[in-house]
Amino acid sequence: MFEAKSLECVRDDRLLFNDLSFAVAESEVLQIEGANGSGKTSLLRILCGLRLPEAGQVLWQEESIISNREDYYASMVYIGHLPCVKGDLTVLENVRSLLDTRSLSLSNEQIEVALAKVGLASYEDVPGKALSSGQRRRILLAFIELSQAKLWILDEPLTALDVQGVTLMESMIMEHKQAGGSVVFTTHHGMQLECEMSSVQLGRRSRG
Repeated sequence: MFEAKSLECVRDDRLLFNDLSFAVAESEVLQIEGANGSGKTSLLRILCGLRLPEAGQVLWQEESIISNREDYYASMVYIGHLPCVKGDLTVLENVRSLLDTRSLSLSNEQIEVALAKVGLASYEDVPGKALSSGQRRRILLAFIELSQAKLWILDEPLTALDVQGVTLMESMIMEHKQAGGSVVFTTHHGMQLECEMSSVQLGRRSRG
């Protein structure tokens, strides 16, 4: 479904990785591993089409994501490690704003169900600036839940989450996998998933 072929990335005149190849099938979870500065975030940005590699290409359904951009972006959702939550918008408005980026128009009731699932029931009218960092992260979890994307690309998805939030994120990934979706993620924290999980190790260019 999703494939990286012979990717090369250079940052500040330093080679982060080259000849990096891997594939992600339906219902597969892939963890990108590596030390700080090894290029994990740069790789995710390449996978999302936000940065061009120095060499190689990313394929979606056997077509380049550059030429197949419309279908790819309709099928993929990317969440960076910094929460893109606007302080002056309410929780409900923030979720709706994020859904607008995917041209999705959902009812307040649908959004409220997702907010309840991620622990933000009754927070619909609370402004983003009044939330803790963990609660802001949960807004993104609600967005992911509603995104209808087949492929999730997540950079440090456990950042700022408490124990219950980590468990929630893990269960959401498992549900997405069981529904036929795929996930590519990085994390400095241990992800406890009750399933087989592939990995790509930056710095050693290995595949687990």
